[in-house]
Amino acid sequence: MASKVTPLSGFQEWLPAQRIVEQRFTDTLREVFELHGFASIRTRAVEPVDRLGGQGEDADKEIYGVRRLAATDEDGEPGMGLHFDLTVPFARYVLENAGHLTFPFRRYQIQPAWRGERPQRLRYREFVQADIDIVDSGDLPFHYEVEIPLVVADAFSRLPVGEFRIHVNNRKIPEGFYRGLGIDDVTTVLRIVDKLDKLPPEAVRERLLADAGLTAEQADQCLALATVRTDDTGFVDQVRALGVSHPTLDEGLDQLAQVMAAAAEHAPGLLLADLMIARGLDYYTGTVYEIRLVDAPEGTPSIGGGGRYDALASDGKRTFPGVGISIGISRLLGLLVGEQGWSPTARPRSRCSSR
Repeated sequence: MASKVTPLSGFQEWLPAQRIVEQRFTDTLREVFELHGFASIRTRAVEPVDRLGGQGEDADKEIYGVRRLAATDEDGEPGMGLHFDLTVPFARYVLENAGHLTFPFRRYQIQPAWRGERPQRLRYREFVQADIDIVDSGDLPFHYEVEIPLVVADAFSRLPVGEFRIHVNNRKIPEGFYRGLGIDDVTTVLRIVDKLDKLPPEAVRERLLADAGLTAEQADQCLALATVRTDDTGFVDQVRALGVSHPTLDEGLDQLAQVMAAAAEHAPGLLLADLMIARGLDYYTGTVYEIRLVDAPEGTPSIGGGGRYDALASDGKRTFPGVGISIGISRLLGLLVGEQGWSPTARPRSRCSSR
């Protein structure tokens, strides 16, 4: 007797014609990345759970554990989990292979990742990412933080994604701003503010009061910072006008202003300084990015993101700071192919927005 086939939600599968589109996208990204000097690597699907854990509240909740069905508690198998992104395993890869790599090391990686979140529109349990990163030994010059989004712009110019902007912030800005307000639990506040793309400001404010223990004035100031958005370095004056000061805030404002000014020389309109962007993963330490489609339907999540991380690849003696960005191929195709019916015969129409 045949059993009924029941689809699993959160796992994307394509028919042959749609698979052609996916292959065209990955082939284009691969070609562009290699033209810019990035080398391809592939990492294993699993990592020790203790390495995957501690990168953020949501990440800890979403890790899929891996265990043999026949395993017993006496087997003593190490706890393993499927990687939820490609950055954490890449950092481990750099540490293990540092003696065989030439720095700065430029890598690209196109692989699946897994997160045990609730499946919903354009959010999957299994998804394909395309990552690029530049890692150096000891010190990472700031100009790489400008180069990374320029590579993405080149790739998107060859794909039918329409108008796009890369929203950019610096994690030191909210961290310094919060500390200037007298907030000690910066991590919790960052994680709550990062929900602004999913929750209305009133709901985020309530969580800041209840979960982070902020005063009403502190919560209002945090939300005011998150509303700052400019396509030039004007964000600096807007933040100063909020009347908060802290050395870390000064450092973040200066670094983001450098990134915005340098990017404007090469690709005007590509970057948008958006101080709402926080990125929920805790390993980011400086510049952070989110890629958004200008004409996407309301409620469409970002189709990529990333940032700078200074301590993720460190063994206590050596540190390999890096910066990178991830393109969500599954999410992008879910929108363009699954919802908009894009076909293999469509012609590229991408451009960054100057709005």
